[in-house]
Amino acid sequence: MTGALTSRTTVTATLRLGTRASALARTQSQAVADAITEATGTPVELVHIVTEGDRSSEAITQLGGTGVFVAAIRRALLEGSVDLAVHSYKDLPTAPQPGLILAAVPGREDPRDALVARDGLTLGELPPGSKVGTGAPRRVAQLRALGLGLDVVPIRGNVDTRLGRVAGLGGQAGDLDAVVLARAGLSRLGRLDVITETLDPLQVLPAPAQGALAVECRTSDARTRELLGRLEDTSARACVVAERSTLATLEAGCSAPVAAYAEVAEGEDGPELFLRASVTAIDGSDAVRGSVTGPLPDAAALGRALAAELLDRGAAELMAVTP
Repeated sequence: MTGALTSRTTVTATLRLGTRASALARTQSQAVADAITEATGTPVELVHIVTEGDRSSEAITQLGGTGVFVAAIRRALLEGSVDLAVHSYKDLPTAPQPGLILAAVPGREDPRDALVARDGLTLGELPPGSKVGTGAPRRVAQLRALGLGLDVVPIRGNVDTRLGRVAGLGGQAGDLDAVVLARAGLSRLGRLDVITETLDPLQVLPAPAQGALAVECRTSDARTRELLGRLEDTSARACVVAERSTLATLEAGCSAPVAAYAEVAEGEDGPELFLRASVTAIDGSDAVRGSVTGPLPDAAALGRALAAELLDRGAAELMAVTP
């Protein structure tokens, strides 16, 4: 966990952190809890909350997409049964939640996608007809657009469940040749060893805010806001603001085939954001892509401008394409 971990102040009142109970959610939340304690001396306890997305085995698009993993946690936060919440940033709706504030964006993990394939194969080595599983329409669309002849199939479940479907992985008799997952989740779970290829963004551009965490608290809770602010990573915040601004302007949710990836690079006048985005038809038949560069304080405006360009070039029509 990186970010602005500054002067240590001892505060004894325990903070209650709301989190999903999955292994990945617990790991992410514990990392934030440890960072808070290290930075402030404040003890943090995890409170497990079951969300709509956890109760159902249906595809995310059938559940309504955006927000299915966060609504119950946000209710607990607003009701006061927890003091803060940690989300995978990409799971959050783009519209702000009244009464809550995004108090910190800690340092971001590598946002790229990762392939886990049988026999150590890379994406280009998978034979045509190979079954590749993923739960994200964005990945489905981009994998189909590569023209490799892969049979891309929807899957659900936690990381271990998805890995368990890869034939031969760990000696298991899986029904898939490969799965595509966020590299960040595998990193946080200590499972980087199973990756057979980290996918180049030129092939598969990441989801907006992939690899980033969002730490929320009540807007009225000044004490918690101040404590969480010490975890803030300004570069990570600028990148995800640009990416999410693109998503919001496209009026698309986390289940749409939209990709956006911002990086901080050194420009002539100091650090600059380099933002790329794409919208791909779910059947892979067509796509629009673009990029823009500008100063970090203009992150939201850069995202809006790039989204407007993509819309001018037919992005809305591509998002309406059905498989």
